[in-house]
Amino acid sequence: MSDYFIYYAESTIICLAIFCMMFVRDLFKVDKQEKQIKYDHALISFMLYFVSDLFWAAVISDVIPKTRFTVICANFLNCVFMGGITYSWLKYVMATESAPHRDRPLTKFAVIFPYLVSAIVLISLFVFAPHTMLDDEMRMLPAYNIFLVVVPSIYISSSFFYAMRKARHEENPIEKKQHITLGVFPLMVIAGGLLQILILPSTPIFCYCCTLLMLWFYFQSMEAQISLDPLTGLNNRGQLIHYISQKNNVRIEGRSTFVVMFDVNDFKAINDTYGHAEGDRALVIIADSLKKVTQSHSMPIFLGRYGGDEFILIAHPTSRDEIEPLIGEIRLHIKETCEAEGTPYTVSIGAGYDEMTEKDTFQKCMQRADQNLYLDKSKHKTLQ
Repeated sequence: MSDYFIYYAESTIICLAIFCMMFVRDLFKVDKQEKQIKYDHALISFMLYFVSDLFWAAVISDVIPKTRFTVICANFLNCVFMGGITYSWLKYVMATESAPHRDRPLTKFAVIFPYLVSAIVLISLFVFAPHTMLDDEMRMLPAYNIFLVVVPSIYISSSFFYAMRKARHEENPIEKKQHITLGVFPLMVIAGGLLQILILPSTPIFCYCCTLLMLWFYFQSMEAQISLDPLTGLNNRGQLIHYISQKNNVRIEGRSTFVVMFDVNDFKAINDTYGHAEGDRALVIIADSLKKVTQSHSMPIFLGRYGGDEFILIAHPTSRDEIEPLIGEIRLHIKETCEAEGTPYTVSIGAGYDEMTEKDTFQKCMQRADQNLYLDKSKHKTLQ
């Protein structure tokens, strides 16, 4: 049994080291956004569970004396930290998916309530009625498994709901994959735990599974950071280059290809008058309007932030007549958003577009769209 513990300990320490490296890397990041903080909390929850799981392995292998007290402690910690993993992951999902009212005290209490109740009841039963949790041979009874399953199931279901709701309305394939990954991740973690319990109970499959999945999720997140503009969430210029390098993306059979360039009117004036934070806010308003308007259209569309206050849209309509109404909808949505948010200014955009012909190149078409943009800018400056 000591050989078993050594093997289990080696595996757990390796997994802990990998999690520590991810955690330390996050600690030295300059930007500490809400979702990054919640992600770090999830990492800590995983590491705490690994430690408690190692303690459990030490107890069952008699490295630590197997007494009623040590068995209760090991199983209690496993249950609490498993709930902590799913709770912290739900908080991370809520931050990432911008769940409404998540910072309200009532919402925070509602989220943590199942976790607190479960922990309090479990402590009470272990202290005052241990026979309901543990038999005379110090094996856990079915009542314990209820606590081990119910609370994580609540948090996993909630995470899945938030993420899938976002994925259903997301057109950007990279962001869509991120949403799906967020929702499916805890399901795969639980699958790893069930695999260990039902098939190979003496092997630290759950530890390996969590580590591989977190690494996979970590790499997915890195891909999104590389491909998406961090402020607006739109594709960045690198992703634009990748998109237009694929011939099937630029030219779609039975459809035209239009390149539309957008530029914020008097963007410098917004920065100089209201500050760069409001300038960033204006860019986010435009990006969100681009997303929401284009999602209501069935034509294939690529959206990106070209640089600074410039945005690019590559549309594939069946008719040229669809482009002007699309631009009009975007302008109207931007105006309505400014009014709804009570911004001290009204954002307006210039827009220029052109069609890509049979013998055309994307670069030439974009240059013509850019020229048309500056002709249009003089007509639509409405900064207040």
